[in-house]
Parts: sequence; structure tokens; C-alpha cells
Amino acid sequence: MEMNIESTISHVPCTVTVEPRKEIYELQTFDTSKRSFANGHELLAWIKRNWEPVQFQNPTEYQDLIHAITTEMKQS
Repeated sequence: MEMNIESTISHVPCTVTVEPRKEIYELQTFDTSKRSFANGHELLAWIKRNWEPVQFQNPTEYQDLIHAITTEMKQS
């Protein structure tokens, strides 16, 4: 699963990649830095700690992202 979310902070979208079978859990944030995580739970915790729905052009996409990550982790 890869998801791009347009932010209100940067012209570059935030990108989140979750591929449990390949053990890939990473994101690119507002400042275009990339972060990798050991598992989906760490990635999800980081997102919840550091991002808020109001930081995105479409705030409901934040909730969609949380749901998509959770679903992807359950399917692995």
C-alpha cells in the first residue's frame, strides 16, 4: 500500500508506504525527509504523534490513511 496526501504545509505530498510482506514501513513527511520504521505499529504511532488532520488539504484523507495502514497490517 502506498498513499500520497497533499498537505497544507508543503507543495510536496506526504507519502506513506506499508508493505508487511517486504517489511517496508516508511514515510516522507512535510519537509521531504524520509523515515523508516521497524513495523507498522511504530509507523502508525509516529503518524498519530506528529500529524493532525488539519495539516492536510483534505483532512478526511488522514483518517483514510490511518484506516488503510491498520487494514494492511491486519492482512499480513
